[in-house]
Formats: sequence, C-alpha cells, structure tokens
Amino acid sequence: MTTSQTLPEPAAEIGVIGGSGFYSLLDDAEEIRVDTPFGAPSDPVAVGELNGRRVAFLPRHGRDHRFPPHAIPYRANLWALRALGVRQVLAPSAVGSLVAEHGPGTLAVPDQLVDRTSGRAQTYYETGAAIHVPFADPYCAAGRRAAVDAARDTGWDPVDGGTLVVIEGPRFSTRAESRWFSGQGWTLVGMTGHPEAVLARELALCYTPLCLVTDLDAGVDTGEGVTMAEVLEVFRANVGRLRALVGDVVTRLPAERPCPCPNALDGMKLPLELP
Repeated sequence: MTTSQTLPEPAAEIGVIGGSGFYSLLDDAEEIRVDTPFGAPSDPVAVGELNGRRVAFLPRHGRDHRFPPHAIPYRANLWALRALGVRQVLAPSAVGSLVAEHGPGTLAVPDQLVDRTSGRAQTYYETGAAIHVPFADPYCAAGRRAAVDAARDTGWDPVDGGTLVVIEGPRFSTRAESRWFSGQGWTLVGMTGHPEAVLARELALCYTPLCLVTDLDAGVDTGEGVTMAEVLEVFRANVGRLRALVGDVVTRLPAERPCPCPNALDGMKLPLELP
C-alpha cells in the first residue's frame, strides 16, 4: 500500500466505512491522507478498485480501534470521503438486536433511526444561515434496495427494514433501557449510526447501513448481558461474509443516483463550500 498526500479528482465514487472488526477491504490500494476543516479522519483513506468500481475505505474506529463510539471524528470522516469524490456510502456496523428472533449473525438493513446520543457534533452548519436537511427517511432507498437484493442473492436472509436506535456508549444498555427501546417497537441498537447518517445527508451523500447483529441486547437475553468479547467474536466469525456482501453491493449501486439524496441541499445557501 502506498501513501499519497494529493487528492486525485475524483479518487473514488463509493465509500465504505468499516465498523468494529472490519478494518480492511481493498487488497491493492493507495493510502491517501486527507486534511479537513474538522480535523483528521479516523485513518488515512485506502482507495482502490473493487469489482470494477473505484472505492474508498475508511475504518470508523481506526485500524487499531483507538476511537470509541463517542469520540469518532464523524465530521472529518464523511468530509474526507466526499473530498475524494465519494457520493455513495456503505456503512457496515455491529449492532445488538431488540427482537428475539433476530439473533447473532442476522444481517439487517434498517429504514429508520432514533437518536439517543448526547454531546456529539452532528452538523456541519453551525453558523450563518440555518440549514434544515430533510431526514424523515434517513437512509438511501436505492442503496437499501441494492443491499437487500445482494444479501438475498448471496445466502443471507436479511431483515428488510426496522429501526436502529443509536445510544451514546461506550457502555452497553441496562436491561431497563433495552426493554424500553424494545417497547417502542425499535429493533436494533448501536452506537455509531448517528451522527454518521445525518452528516452524510448534509453532504448530499447516499448512506446505506449494513447492520450485523452480534448479540441479543440485555432486555431481550436472560443471560449475563452483552460483552465486548461476545460482539467481536460474532463479528470475526461473519466478517468474511460481510466483506463479500459489501463487494456485491458495490457492483449493484447505480452509477447515476436515482434517489432524492443528491438534491438534499437544493435551494439552501450553505455557510461553507463543500469539497
């Protein structure tokens, strides 16, 4: 892998943000360091070809997993991907299930999100004109369809839809919290899906979650509760399949985006220039 300080334009069209245990994707890649107005991203971005498409890969927590969920440089990560030409983002992550029938190893592609985080910077537009991006449907419909179809065709039995509730972390939920989340009808719980999704929308990017269930959350399971060792063990057992799935989704993403995502900022006067 080589390292570059320059930004070829565009270097990639699709971005992949890897979650816990998903630290690499491209076999033959150029490593690009990107400076952003929001600091450095989690790691240099690996850029290369995957199944005939130009792809940029960024490990969300850093390759050495040095960033806990609340300290990930989310704004820098999404900005760096857009600066490299990325317009569609796939976001694999480890999640807990709030539904007993969706146990470890389940692949879910949610269509809704609930934010239960606190204190995270979740907008690029903190000064000047108020920018209110549409977020009723937080994920790209075209990306979700490509992901669900690819999962079905590659041997998964994906859960199509559902609600991901994002908690602050880094601790796991109490049983009472978990039961409350489940009682609201929410189906998945994670720590990194927000503000990642809304920041992607503020940059007019398509964003598609690929949620791998690694555990039943505390209010669903009657055991000792969730542990990080359990999460990583299940993720390691499935990361090969997940990596292959990402490659298949990459081939199915449309070259021309037919969704509303590219127009998320139409008519708005932005207080800063986008890359």
